[in-house]
Amino acid sequence: MYDIIDIIEIIEMSSDEIREKFLEFFQKRGHKVVPSSSLIPDDPSVLLTTAGMQQFKRYFTGELDPLKDFGSQRTASIQKSFRTTDIEKIGDESHLTFFEMLGNFSFGPAGSDNPQDFSQSGYFKKSAIYWAYQLLTEEFKIPVSQLEVAVFAGDQEIPFDKDSYSIWREIGIPEDKIKKGSQKDNFWGPTGDEGPCGPTTEIYIDGVETWNLVFNEYYKKQSTVNSQQSKMHKLENPGVDTGMGLERLAMVTQGVKSVFETDIFQPLIILINKLIPTLDNKTIQIFTDHLRAISFLIADSVEPSNKEAGYILRRLLRRLIAYLIKNNIQSDPFLEAIGFISQQFKPYYSELSDAQKIINIIEQEKNRFQKTIQKGLKEIQKFKEITSKEAFYLYETFGLPIELIFEFANKEVIKLLKREDFEKELKNHQKISRADVSRKFGGHGLALDTGELKAKSKEEIEKVTKFHTATHLLHQALRGILGKEVHQMGSDITPERTRFDFSFNRKLTKEELQKIEDIVNQKIKEDLPVNFIELPLEEAEKTGALHFFKEKYPSRVKVYSIGPSTNSGQAYSKEFCGGPHVERTIQIGKFKILKEEAVSSGVRRIRAIIEETIEVKL
Repeated sequence: MYDIIDIIEIIEMSSDEIREKFLEFFQKRGHKVVPSSSLIPDDPSVLLTTAGMQQFKRYFTGELDPLKDFGSQRTASIQKSFRTTDIEKIGDESHLTFFEMLGNFSFGPAGSDNPQDFSQSGYFKKSAIYWAYQLLTEEFKIPVSQLEVAVFAGDQEIPFDKDSYSIWREIGIPEDKIKKGSQKDNFWGPTGDEGPCGPTTEIYIDGVETWNLVFNEYYKKQSTVNSQQSKMHKLENPGVDTGMGLERLAMVTQGVKSVFETDIFQPLIILINKLIPTLDNKTIQIFTDHLRAISFLIADSVEPSNKEAGYILRRLLRRLIAYLIKNNIQSDPFLEAIGFISQQFKPYYSELSDAQKIINIIEQEKNRFQKTIQKGLKEIQKFKEITSKEAFYLYETFGLPIELIFEFANKEVIKLLKREDFEKELKNHQKISRADVSRKFGGHGLALDTGELKAKSKEEIEKVTKFHTATHLLHQALRGILGKEVHQMGSDITPERTRFDFSFNRKLTKEELQKIEDIVNQKIKEDLPVNFIELPLEEAEKTGALHFFKEKYPSRVKVYSIGPSTNSGQAYSKEFCGGPHVERTIQIGKFKILKEEAVSSGVRRIRAIIEETIEVKL
């Protein structure tokens, strides 16, 4: 371990300098610097934001116009990213759950593709490769001798990427330093069955994969049963998507052998070692990674739960708590460690400013988990053999994730336990539970996934119904405070929270947000009736009810009102909607706004929760 003084002495370029140099380099070359998006993505195909390109996906597909939103076809960002596939690898030299992704992007057409062209037009392989080489060798002073690259070798469907190969040779990279990789190694995408994709060229520094340059020049169409033709089609306007982990770049520029030896991690490692001196180095590194990941997830309004991002948060947090309990560690590292992380990152991510909020959620989960984990850890010792069935029993009864069972059980006891078998047990249980719900409620299933509303049980449907009705109140409150130009741009509702997008061109003040929240809660307290009438589309439009002007509606639509009847014109809120809704607003509960942020140019987002039931005072 290093002292903080030692860290300062050995570092030639700090992580702060790396951030600044990267963004300045691309800003000078016509790129618009775009803030990081949330770890909770708009893309329903992924659980968490895994790369910088995710917030730009609709620009690559042509759905959105980069010139309109950014004033340039070039952007650069430092994106908060999270990869759950690496959880089991945490503690080695380079794998992390949460990390920061440096990226530059071009949304075609390619224009001149001249590295000397610093305009705001699109570019392609030549500019992307030349700039990557210049940045690493000239700005970050990486010796050319330490560089190796890889290009796509080609296959039966996609040809060899000779353009990238030729550009690297033109720059001066020797032939023996250019590897040719398969589709598995050097071809990216798409995410899902259909979308942009293309060959990649990867840059290695001293054998460490550091920068991945993706050239989206193809579009993969979803395969059909009878199609014998290639599913890949050339894109008219190809794009560039690059990604480089800040932590790995800091590792190679600072001349250390592990990301945990960089200035990003060492101060926190020193603190944890001071707080819990009995932990070994690998466990300290696990604590360091997980505490950062936990902080950023909670800052992006994720709370511990058994579903989706909430499950990932709970899994990481409970793993740390279990370490403390198993090793009989009485000290609590969370308070100081989270405070330190907040101080370290809030200059770049303002959402980390509220350290107390993060600590409170951690403490709540800690208190909840401690009640069951000690029993669970004792129960593990009773088994002479743990298979998938016993593991599921421990999970269902004591809340012990399979990761903790693998971690804390004797190796001989779990020699027959396989993760895939446990997952089958879990899926089977979920299937049976859904079937029970379906039978109970007349075979209709009650599972809800409209794209906007997501629920898996009667209880969850009740929760999303409350949130859905609350968004109607929120929409009207926004228009009342900010003006009639505000319109809904989208929403995403789960049993834990609502996410509401609306048109507006600036950040809301704290005072405005408080007024909006107060209005929503006042309307809830007024116990207003929620009703609907079904009308022909033309007649419904005449009621003045809010609706998406670009949406294609059927010939007859439902118009929902909150307040007096829809036809009276006195309703507080009127919208085209298919439901579901509560019968009266008092059923919603207390509405709480957690966060307001930008989504894209001219579009803002509010994240909110429901805290408690409100009682009517008679």
